[in-house]
Amino acid sequence: MKTKTIILLYLMVFMISSCGSTRNILKQEGKHLFILSGQSNMARLKPEESFTPVIMEKFGEENVIVIKDALGGQPIRRWYQDWKPLEGDEPKAQPDLYDSLMTKVYETTENEKIATITFIWMQGESDAKEKHGEVYEKSLTGLYSQLSQDLERKDIKFIIGRLSDFDMLNEKYPHWTMIRDIQVKVAESNPLFDWIDTDDLNDRGKGKKIKNNLHMSAEGYVKMGKRFAEKSFKLIEDTK
Repeated sequence: MKTKTIILLYLMVFMISSCGSTRNILKQEGKHLFILSGQSNMARLKPEESFTPVIMEKFGEENVIVIKDALGGQPIRRWYQDWKPLEGDEPKAQPDLYDSLMTKVYETTENEKIATITFIWMQGESDAKEKHGEVYEKSLTGLYSQLSQDLERKDIKFIIGRLSDFDMLNEKYPHWTMIRDIQVKVAESNPLFDWIDTDDLNDRGKGKKIKNNLHMSAEGYVKMGKRFAEKSFKLIEDTK
């Protein structure tokens, strides 16, 4: 009788474990899509050096799609279709970079089943320089909504690379700290959102001769890619 009881307990544990595993497999059915975009600090990032290896180690090479489309020196109106300045009619939205990004996404994911989508954004320098900080929050949340609508998903993860400590006195880029604050505010407004710190990634040279540069160092880009990857994995796990 005792032996039968032990066997039944083992069977129950096995069935519970099996059911749990099945649910997990169903949740992760398909590939994990990572969309990277933005201006120069994203353009200079080489995903294959740091981001992609970490992601593939977590999910498996066959389960990952990484798409990057970025261009230096570009304001968010090159992505956000409904962008408008705080006053007047100029400049105007010109979302051609968003169009080129989405062309890559559609072509790469055709006939693929997608389990999760993570949008990774490193941008804001140009808007800080042009003093368009007052409309940056609306633009950032609008860009996310635009992407969600076009991909027909309500569960897209969104990770923002906060502007570095390049111009904390707002001397060269008047809205620098304003946009930094907005990026954190947006990133902390939704459980699907998060951000990474880049303040320690823009020093270069022996003895760190160049401090707080606009662009990251070679080592900084590697670290940035890893941070984006680790944050992506955590966000995906936390929002299953």
